[in-house]
Amino acid sequence: MTEEASISSMKPLFESTDSWEVLLENEAFLKTFLSDVLEAYITKQRWYGGKSSQLKYIELAEYFKIQQHGEVYFGLILEVDFVEAFYQHYFLPIAFVTDKNFAKNDRILPISLNNQEGYIIDAINLESFRKLVFERIATATPKDTTKVQYHKSHLFHNKTYESSRFMGLEQSNTSIVYNEKYVLKFFRRIFADKNPDYEMSRFLSEKKEFKNTPSYLGSINLVDSEDTNITIGLMQEMIPNEGDAWDYMLKELHIVFSNLESKKIDIDKLPNTELFQRLTIENIPPQIIDWVGLNLFNQIKTLAKRTAEMHITLGSEFEETAFTPAHYNGDYTVWLKNKMLYQFQNRLNIIENSLDKLDGLASTLAQEFLDKKNIIRKRFVDFDWTKLKGERIRVHGDYHLGQVLVKDNDFYILDFEGEPESTIRDRKVKQPPLKDVAGLFRSFHYAIYATIFNHSKTHYKATQGDLFKASEVLYRYITGLFLGTYVTETQNANLNLGYNQERIFILKYCLLEKAVYELGYELNSRPQWAVIPLKGISNIINH
Repeated sequence: MTEEASISSMKPLFESTDSWEVLLENEAFLKTFLSDVLEAYITKQRWYGGKSSQLKYIELAEYFKIQQHGEVYFGLILEVDFVEAFYQHYFLPIAFVTDKNFAKNDRILPISLNNQEGYIIDAINLESFRKLVFERIATATPKDTTKVQYHKSHLFHNKTYESSRFMGLEQSNTSIVYNEKYVLKFFRRIFADKNPDYEMSRFLSEKKEFKNTPSYLGSINLVDSEDTNITIGLMQEMIPNEGDAWDYMLKELHIVFSNLESKKIDIDKLPNTELFQRLTIENIPPQIIDWVGLNLFNQIKTLAKRTAEMHITLGSEFEETAFTPAHYNGDYTVWLKNKMLYQFQNRLNIIENSLDKLDGLASTLAQEFLDKKNIIRKRFVDFDWTKLKGERIRVHGDYHLGQVLVKDNDFYILDFEGEPESTIRDRKVKQPPLKDVAGLFRSFHYAIYATIFNHSKTHYKATQGDLFKASEVLYRYITGLFLGTYVTETQNANLNLGYNQERIFILKYCLLEKAVYELGYELNSRPQWAVIPLKGISNIINH
């Protein structure tokens, strides 16, 4: 018997004479649901973020009705407690269905209510639920003071439901496409605060009319029992696109590396440039233009402009305190150093336990990391805020090529949730704008090396050592052009990044922070790629 068939023929695990509308008041149901069933269901979900920890128990922290015209669903806030003495909260909307052919792979519990046999399922599988949520946002009133608050932007006017579908395989959230024009992102892992994605999206598109991000259309927020505002869902415009900038860069870079052979380029004779030298296209030598092509450099220039415009917009607020620019101070420095030293020590432990997984250049660079650990630690501690004249603003926080969509030779920035490892409070701390630039530079570095790893055995005749040498030259020109364009744009708009030495110091600090952050992921997930962040760290500490 297949697993699907066995689920379909399974007898109800719980029977009650209660109606669906009052089921969550039944303590016997909750005991069965939370202790016997939910753990097995949740741990299999893509959006569950506790797979590397040991689950202890699940509690129902809060529940609420998502309803309209007598149609009732429940939203659950689940507290997942771990043996390692921490917890996470997840959002799960549930529905009761009696159709035995429905949602066979997403059933949570076979149940009998009032002699009606059926299943509790994740409600997002039901079109009727998806339609109800759309209509609740579309008909939202300006002042919603209920427990579940629906909000709509002035851009979401006179909209009617036509269709809905799942967007695709996401890791941490679940997105629904409506009418092939709008996207509603349900946040699965939730925090006791407004989600930064909601705050940033609403601020950029609704308040500041920044054009290169999906327009904010609406949201769902829950006011919990402690009067905390929790973001459950975010509705945005769907931008038709040609894919993300990561895939775009991989295609372009494959052409660039293929040119080494087709154009008979001598890698040792390629003219180099200083790291973090501000460049214009006119500064780039003809040999480099001939190798790389003008198209890629023009696209880098456009992406630099859009990044600068995003930061100029984020730094232009003088009323809403969550977005007003701030100077560096002692409190920020203490917060930053504590965060950096904790992360550095964590990565140091991982690398000491992973040396046997590494070979070649990765092994050499890992040994350099260990030999120079005190120098790296000192770099993180040497953050003297009294010498810094620039401003801190709200930033993207997890800015990389995968967070950027490509459309008609232009770029659209999305997903402002922030760094996954950080707390919700840390994600909202005002940071140097160059933190985002550093994130993108690390992403360029990754894209260059990923291209070599993906193709070197089948497409490129040069040795890996020569390809790595060409990579570092290419990286310097790409980042130099980006930096030259970005700094010019921000200076023209009076966004205060500080003086030139300060900018270089902050950029190097943020690059080191990002590369050390990446190192933990690579050593745990794919050690053969650890050479990329290790090379990034080596570049900084030897520069």
